[in-house]
Amino acid sequence: MSEFNRDQYLIQNEPYYRSVKNEVEMYQAAYDARMPVMLKGPTGCGKSRFVEYMAWKLQKPLITVACNEDMTASDLVGRFLLDATGTKWQDGPLTVAARIGAICYLDEVVEARQDTTVVIHPLTDHRRELPLEKKGELVKAHDDFQIVISYNPGYQSLMKDLKQSTKQRFGGLDFDYPSSEIEIEIVTHEGGVERDVADKLVQIAHRSRNLKGHGLDEGMSTRLLVYAAQLVAKGINPGDACQMALVTPLTDDPDMRDTLGAAVNTYF
Repeated sequence: MSEFNRDQYLIQNEPYYRSVKNEVEMYQAAYDARMPVMLKGPTGCGKSRFVEYMAWKLQKPLITVACNEDMTASDLVGRFLLDATGTKWQDGPLTVAARIGAICYLDEVVEARQDTTVVIHPLTDHRRELPLEKKGELVKAHDDFQIVISYNPGYQSLMKDLKQSTKQRFGGLDFDYPSSEIEIEIVTHEGGVERDVADKLVQIAHRSRNLKGHGLDEGMSTRLLVYAAQLVAKGINPGDACQMALVTPLTDDPDMRDTLGAAVNTYF
């Protein structure tokens, strides 16, 4: 990978992000120190959008990897591939980021196998280097390079958790769903609806979040509220929009669907 690839990973337009506390300033300081950062919070609360916003604000390339349980170290680092002329080395996203000085964002990192996440260790301490053992190369990370990881602590289990040896290489920022006032502002802006519609959607979400651990694994995320708002903005009846975007994705349990449906009917 050459320096000429750097521009393709830059975010050209400002992503909409509404700061909740001092997370922008905290991340800025962490980046200035090139500290690896972990973002912890529930699904759909804005972690990925925050990383995109910070990459835009800092004018740094961003390479995002959606982690999954089938992802191998080679998927991150790279591998030899066969083509018409023989074998050639193909850098993985982590290696590309280290070479060009991008922010490498590993989304839902606990989904990856622990033997895969170990490959990031040399990049998260004073060494800031990545050994490509199959290629016999040692990549020294570009000065602008940083690793960011995210995960949802609500889904942690003994099988899906980060090792302490990994956790203690990162500074951490806690994320949660924003206050009602800020969430209404986000849903109004992103969903393209009037404030009163956004207000009702947020109140429905709060009811669902109170059911976490009482029949629901997770309450309605801000992302789902935006989806519902977008459907309403396209002319869909609010009740039908809520059923499609809020109730059906969240649970298959008939009783819980009835409970959530009753909350929707209360407001719409």
